[in-house]
Amino acid sequence: MSKTSEPRVVAELGRPETPEETAERKAEDSRKYRMRKTLSNLVYSLLVTLGLVLVIVMIVPRNDTPRHRDVDYTALAQNAQSDHEQRLAAPSLPEGWRSNYAEIRTSTADGVSSWQIGFLTPSDEYIGLAQGLDANPSWVAQQLANTAADTTVTIDGVTWTVYDNRDSTDDVGNAEYGMVADGGGSTFVLVGTAPDDEFAELASSLTPTITEASER
Repeated sequence: MSKTSEPRVVAELGRPETPEETAERKAEDSRKYRMRKTLSNLVYSLLVTLGLVLVIVMIVPRNDTPRHRDVDYTALAQNAQSDHEQRLAAPSLPEGWRSNYAEIRTSTADGVSSWQIGFLTPSDEYIGLAQGLDANPSWVAQQLANTAADTTVTIDGVTWTVYDNRDSTDDVGNAEYGMVADGGGSTFVLVGTAPDDEFAELASSLTPTITEASER
């Protein structure tokens, strides 16, 4: 006569499990197993994704070009010159100066055409050159965010009117500092965020254009 095995006593209960408790325990064990499996799969997928990203970073060619495009404003000035009587400025500047735009613009407010060049300076600041062709006072004021002149400075014999708005609480945009000079039917406006010495360097580079225009 065979012995009937006694039900296993569960330590936590101090007695054998009921069929319902056995079913619940197995269901809970199954749930925990699925959770561990899901977590393992998630970690594996993450590692695979990171590996793919690393491979892509390694095989994609690096772009070592400057983040600012360098525009050949001299060539653009030559191309546009035939349409204008005044000599368009193309200042000669040392290494470290770059241009990110150069174009003829016409103001919709007063119809003044201007030759505009954007410069990125050696200190990574900005100076915009606007050469107004037969400009009027309202165009000049617009370029300088309608700010008031402070003083004048003479550079290479050319008198520049200075607009220093660095301490202004008004929103002047890029016109934190400005310089204006006239010559030969053109008004030259410099505005930007660069220090005084870089403004002076750009102003000096415009001397040949301004004096030549004034002598015509």
